[in-house]
Amino acid sequence: MRLLAEFFPEFTESLDKMDELYRDKRTIDEKTYQFICFALSIKARSKPCVLKHFQGALEAGATVKELAYILALVMREAAGADDCWTHDVLGDWKEIIAGNIKCDCQK
Repeated sequence: MRLLAEFFPEFTESLDKMDELYRDKRTIDEKTYQFICFALSIKARSKPCVLKHFQGALEAGATVKELAYILALVMREAAGADDCWTHDVLGDWKEIIAGNIKCDCQK
């Protein structure tokens, strides 16, 4: 975001306005909001956001045990999604071995 803030400040200002809108229109409690943001930040692999929402959840009354549960839940759901995706991609493994399926990444 530092690069955007420097060279495209209008974009980061729009994100700030969006954050204000979420805050003003929020229909869930702060702790639930922080749990959701924490989970999404983990999945998106955003270190600054993970730290921000970990701290935000603590400030909203969450315990470290609750946050560990959210972390485990994200990891479990991600593992399931990775497993399904990988099996879909490699489902025709016999055809791949036989050379009947070409990767689009090859020239």
